[in-house]
Amino acid sequence: MAAKKKDEKIVLCGSNAYEKKYYFNKDFDRIPESIKEDLHIMCVLFTEEVGGIFLIAFDEEGSPIIQTDSDENDFYYDEVSAGLLVKEVQKNKRELFEALGLYYRVFILKEDPAKILAEVGGERDE
Repeated sequence: MAAKKKDEKIVLCGSNAYEKKYYFNKDFDRIPESIKEDLHIMCVLFTEEVGGIFLIAFDEEGSPIIQTDSDENDFYYDEVSAGLLVKEVQKNKRELFEALGLYYRVFILKEDPAKILAEVGGERDE
């Protein structure tokens, strides 16, 4: 994987309603097929419903983030609907996003799994 600049996000996957295309970053090929399929369905359904471009990426700490965007002249894209749908996806797929964050931290950032588990266990005790 190429070195990334500070504040640069690493895209996991995305869908583009304008080009009718789905993208999956090959750096994440070790993710189980069932999760890849779930991500594919999620991305495509999102762009089918609200249009535009939908991305799932990771910030510099390894937390998954969802981004949506549209072409400047796309009058059919509704930012409010897109925002509401993002919130719904985040709520309904919370466990998936938590697992993806852990995957990223262990396999991409090469953090110590024991340290991560201790952090997660500490958060649950609070």
